[in-house]
Order: sequence, then structure tokens, then C-alpha cells
Amino acid sequence: MPYYIYRITPVGPIGPMRQLSKITQFDSFKEASVEAKRLRREIDLTTGETVKTIFADNELQAEDLLNQVREGEPLTGDDW
Repeated sequence: MPYYIYRITPVGPIGPMRQLSKITQFDSFKEASVEAKRLRREIDLTTGETVKTIFADNELQAEDLLNQVREGEPLTGDDW
């Protein structure tokens, strides 16, 4: 499975809507990681924009995974 690199731009002031723009893909994590780090340094990202690497079967699955809202890490005392 390939590693995809996406530029993620928030759309509008409210809600989890985001625009996903595929930049490139790699067969190995090391290459993808190096490129993502380079892009984060060199691209002029606006507020809220990010560059992310995702491991997926195809672009459709990658975009689905990137659009899923993830819950935050549990904090001490959350089990009460």
C-alpha cells in the first residue's frame, strides 16, 4: 500500500469541512516522511492548513481516513 501526502485546508469558519489536495505518493514510509517534512518547512501554509501523510489502499480510502473525526487522547480522570 502506498503512502499519500495531502495538503489539508479548512473550509469555512464552522465545522469539520476540509479541502483535501493530494500532493504526491510514495511506496516507502521513509521517502514519504522526508518529503512531508520538507513540504511543511517550504510551503507557505495558511492558518489551519496542514500537510499529512496517510497509509491507505488507494486515494479514496486515504481521503476517507483523513475526513474521519478522531477523538482526543483520554486525559487523567476521564474514567469518572
